[in-house]
Amino acid sequence: MINYENCWKTMSAKGITKYSLIYHYNISSNTLRRMSKGEPITTNTINELCLILHCRPEDILTFEITAEEESFQKKREMEIAEKKKK
Repeated sequence: MINYENCWKTMSAKGITKYSLIYHYNISSNTLRRMSKGEPITTNTINELCLILHCRPEDILTFEITAEEESFQKKREMEIAEKKKK
């Protein structure tokens, strides 16, 4: 799961608000809503945020695999392995 907690911390450290992102940098409010819910955003948006905040992607997001995602991935890998045997 992608987590954007680092973005909020980086914004705070840089003194940039959500309001500023929306009205000064044209980042959509829908994008910020998606981020607050941990939903995906585009790599273009990540690039824009890095430029605005003068930071790297790891200053905006982290990846943490959930137990559900790990279970799903293992099942998928087993299915692929079975198909390769045929």
